Amino acid sequence: MKRIVIVVLCALCVSRAWAVLPDLELKDVDGNTVHTESLTAAGKPIIISFFATWCKPCMRELQAISEVYADWQQETGVEMYIVSIDQGQDIKKVKPLVDGYGWEYHVLLDPNGEFKRAMNVQNIPHLFVIDKHGKTVYNHTGYTDGSEVEILSRLRGE
Repeated sequence: MKRIVIVVLCALCVSRAWAVLPDLELKDVDGNTVHTESLTAAGKPIIISFFATWCKPCMRELQAISEVYADWQQETGVEMYIVSIDQGQDIKKVKPLVDGYGWEYHVLLDPNGEFKRAMNVQNIPHLFVIDKHGKTVYNHTGYTDGSEVEILSRLRGE
């Protein structure tokens, strides 16, 4: 019985790692509706990073990526989507924070945590690299200085 449970859990983990995005409706910081399933429609690789305005490791990771993002876009065509899980009054802090940092990311709001749950995100920061075919090729939780090297490697398909 124990082996069956382990096999099923492994199969779920593998299938989850390669699944396409769920189709949910989120709002961006300008109030526009965005269907999450459409994020991969352009046939480009994407990065999705779940964050909150109060999360210091999130800010460090997003700032580190910002410093190399233009180069990554030029080389791979990647688009970056950051998904705020802020709720209540904190949600009003998202746009000023992003503008203050000068980040050129697409900013989505997930105040009810629906997208977060659908992507099985437990802790933040949590980042996904999704290839041009819509398959998750890499994800990690937390931030370590220099992890941008691994992200770029995955964007390149290495």
